[in-house]
Amino acid sequence: MAKAEGKYFKFKSEKEINPDFLETFTFDSPNQYIMTETDEFSAVCPFSGLPDLAYVKIEYYPEGGKCIELKSLKYYFISFRNVGIYQEGVTKRIYNDLKTKLNTDKIRITTIYNTRGGFDTTCIEGEID
Repeated sequence: MAKAEGKYFKFKSEKEINPDFLETFTFDSPNQYIMTETDEFSAVCPFSGLPDLAYVKIEYYPEGGKCIELKSLKYYFISFRNVGIYQEGVTKRIYNDLKTKLNTDKIRITTIYNTRGGFDTTCIEGEID
């Protein structure tokens, strides 16, 4: 729970993030570059309790013979919606969950957050080269 200017906002813990929502399908083309992006990501700032809105770009090569199924990715992202987690932590969490699920080392997650308090924040985790 965060306190901002005398207000209290409740949010959920990171235990609510559900990587079990992520599903894959078999894909045999390890050298194909895949990019998936959305501007519909949201979580909660654990300091202020206010929503953090972001554009998320996922780039990977399906070295592990798997691709992420997009509907399942959307459900996974929705599991962040009421979770208090810092922007940098979101990026690392998405990276770790997708790297594990896709069984690839060639993956990069980029999050670009809406301006907050005059600051623009971009987080990048991983490499695809």
